[in-house]
Amino acid sequence: MRRTLVLVSAIAASLALSAAARADDAPPPENWSLHGQYTLIYQGDFGFPSPYQGPNSLSGNQQWREMMDATVFAGRRLWPGGEFYIDPEFNQGFGVSRSLGVASFVNGEAVKAGFDTPKPNVARLFVRQVFGLGGEQEYLAPDQNQLGGSVDVARVTLTGGKVSANDFFDDNAYAHDPRTQFLNLGLVDALAWDYPADSKGYTDGLVAELNQKDWAFHWGAFLEPKIANQRNLDPQFWKHAGTAAQLDERHDWLAGGTVRELIFLNRANMGNLAQAAANGGNIMATRRSRWKVGFVLNAEQAVTDTLGLFARLSWNDGRSEPWAFDDADRAVSGGMSLKGEAWGRGDDTVGLAAGGSAISKSHRNFLAAGGTGIFVGDGRLTYAAEYIGEAYYAWQVAAPMSLTFDYQLAVNPAYNQDRGPVSLFAARLHVEY
Repeated sequence: MRRTLVLVSAIAASLALSAAARADDAPPPENWSLHGQYTLIYQGDFGFPSPYQGPNSLSGNQQWREMMDATVFAGRRLWPGGEFYIDPEFNQGFGVSRSLGVASFVNGEAVKAGFDTPKPNVARLFVRQVFGLGGEQEYLAPDQNQLGGSVDVARVTLTGGKVSANDFFDDNAYAHDPRTQFLNLGLVDALAWDYPADSKGYTDGLVAELNQKDWAFHWGAFLEPKIANQRNLDPQFWKHAGTAAQLDERHDWLAGGTVRELIFLNRANMGNLAQAAANGGNIMATRRSRWKVGFVLNAEQAVTDTLGLFARLSWNDGRSEPWAFDDADRAVSGGMSLKGEAWGRGDDTVGLAAGGSAISKSHRNFLAAGGTGIFVGDGRLTYAAEYIGEAYYAWQVAAPMSLTFDYQLAVNPAYNQDRGPVSLFAARLHVEY
């Protein structure tokens, strides 16, 4: 009996030591989270051929503009699996030509600014609930809007509140953040996804996500703006809303990658482009509750630990006016991102990419009749697809700070072969903790 008790005690002690060792492997879960970022971008051009200009044109004269923003990302664990986040921020400054004149706009961060003095705003305010489904676990490192801690790989996550739809959809490891990666809007997002948002890129909505080891599924429903590209959201979600569904498929080929397939369906008080073209470009007279449907294909591929490739293809039906995001009905982009380990600068990044966008026939006729969209509208139009190219070098000055030098070329800006091409140069300072 005594030997049995000794054996049981030894086994219990061994199990306790093993459990303690396992607990020590992963850091304890965070209960509070506080991160921040500051970005300053100075961009301009030396002028370009411009025989005429309209209300939404890129100015043909030399111009240089600066903009900045800063954000605090604060989070709190409420209960097991429950989290609360709030992101106060400010924006100040403008993109070139007050962020107008190129559909694939040349500064994806400036489109949220547009203020002469710093403008405070609450960017995000949301609650997240994670339901673990058991089995293998993974560790989520502390990050912006992410409390560090271990979670089940198989899990369901619900998020509700004020968010940005592209926080959950159309992600890409190499091209999704104009603060640290490519600047051009057509390289960091799928241009033809008219994703629901106010003029600063945020909306109210609900997102449900199911994650598994090799795949994930996302579904979201969001409020649309009452008027195209304006701040006020339409609370009548049963009449007007934007929905999206996305499947992520992960693979281990080469150094790993992900393919994402997204479909979207929006309903808002949008105008009909064909009717507006026949009415001299007056889109407001044609606004009714209308549908817009489309899709996005998005791929990222790590070739090595330092070299990654990306590509996007997006499409929408091109019948209704651009409502919340961009003036593109078809878009494609692709490029590469390379870390600087080969030249002894492992934290530096070189990016090189190109893209193109186009619009439907009724959309062309609308712009040719003098209509204006979110970014474009030269008063008249000699149509051609718009093409952009971008190259950047991000120099990691110190652990929290990077300085990026950027060059872009825009051909047929605003789908108009009468104007351009234009070369643009930028410097970007980014600090985060």
